Parts: sequence; C-alpha cells; structure tokens
Amino acid sequence: MPGRNDLAALRRHWTKLGEVDPLWAVYVDPAKRDGRWDVDDFLATGRDEVAGLMHDLDRLGLEARRGEALDFGCGVGRLTVALSEHYETVTGVDVAPSMLGNAKRLHAANDRCEFVYNDRPDLSIFADDSFDLVYSSLVLQHMSPGLSDGYIREFVRVVRPGGVVALLVPERHLRTPRGLFYAYAPQVIIAWIQRTLFGFPAPMRMHTVPAARIGSLVEPLGGQVADSRPRPWPGHWVMLAHYIRIGTAVTSSPPATCGQEVTGKLHFHLALVR
Repeated sequence: MPGRNDLAALRRHWTKLGEVDPLWAVYVDPAKRDGRWDVDDFLATGRDEVAGLMHDLDRLGLEARRGEALDFGCGVGRLTVALSEHYETVTGVDVAPSMLGNAKRLHAANDRCEFVYNDRPDLSIFADDSFDLVYSSLVLQHMSPGLSDGYIREFVRVVRPGGVVALLVPERHLRTPRGLFYAYAPQVIIAWIQRTLFGFPAPMRMHTVPAARIGSLVEPLGGQVADSRPRPWPGHWVMLAHYIRIGTAVTSSPPATCGQEVTGKLHFHLALVR
C-alpha cells in the first residue's frame, strides 16, 4: 500500500522520541531538553493554542456544533486534553505507541479523551462523518507529501457536513541561510545533522504543506478553504493556519497574506528544526 515505508519510518522515529524525551519532542524548546518541561507549563501551551483555535472558529462563524473532535498526531495529548474543555469527546490518534502510552498516563482521569493507535496510511478505523472537527497542528510536515496528502483527504471524509478541518502547517521556507538549507538539503543530511550535531534521539523529517496543495485536495471532496492566515513563528518557515469547512458553502473574507496583521495569539518557543 502506498505510504507504508514512509509510515514505518515515521512510527520508528516518533516511538523513539516518545521513549526518550516525549514532551520536548512534541513541543520543541532548546531549554526543555532532557525532561526539563514542567508538565503544567507544557499543558498550558496546549490550552493557549486551542483558545486561539476557538477564537478563530467563532470569528469565522464556523463549526457551531462541538460534539466530537479528532486530534490527529496527538503525541502525549497536549492538545487533546485542551480540546476536551470545548468538545464533548476528543479522540487523539497517533502512530507512536510510546507517545500514546504517555498520553494515557498523563490524562487517565479525563473521561472525555480517548487515545487510539493507528498504523495505517489512512483513517479507515473511523467511519465517514464521525467528527465535528479534525485538528492537526504541526504534524503533517513530518510526513512525505504522498502520505500527508492521503491523510488530508481522509480528514474531509471523517468530518460531518458543516464541520471543520483545521490545520497548522508550514507554507514555505524563509529565504534565509537556514531556511534555504532546510529547503534544499537532502533529508538524509538533515537527519544526520539533527542526530549528530543537535543530539536528537531520532530525526524529525520536515516538509512544507502549501495552501494551494491543500485546496486542490479538499475541494473535489466537498471541502472549502474558508480562511488561511499566518501565525507568528520564530523559526525558518512561514506558518499558516487553514480552516476548511466541509459540505456547505462558506462566505468569508479572502485569506490573509503574510504581510497582514494577525489576530489571535499562539505561543511558540524558538525551535531548532520545527
């Protein structure tokens, strides 16, 4: 099946990251390496991010029903538990058993969260029209384009008409020395640098997910990109948040350009590679 080899590498790398330094791997901050994340501070970053997501959904008049949500690439549940403050139930799905084990331990008392393992290059474990929201934040860039494209199509399938797919992904590399290096260097070289020079337990592959590609994937399936706007990011990418309405027409202002003022706020630390 297409994507199997890429998915096996993704599972292997993120399982290792989840075994060695899971909180840092989910939310990269050089000052938090080697288990130095305070759990409460770590989870607060998730609440801040989801508060920004809710602000944007309300601002755009999107997704009034807040029943079931899917956190794709949930890691240790940083965003899953934050979403559970706004949705009746939230399912976190991930390819790394070690990440899911940490998520279940961290959030054992939260009966609104469920954590599910998925080792397929699709979401066939979920039926059509299962969720009101699919949220994927800084996950798809770790996959090859063929694999991430398949998941984006699946997001549209599993969201109910009137629901929303929300994505936070890198649009493009900045034209800086570091940005150009990550844009053009072979992945094997980047992986060697991450592991040898930066001391990563496993490499984090990085790809851009351009808005034009997202639109071309979702529109034939009944999705409409209602809004795309930049998010502050101190690294070497231009980050965009995309809001995709499923199954019904959307009237909204044109997507913001990267030079326009950004409303709302997401808090990110400077990351070496993310």
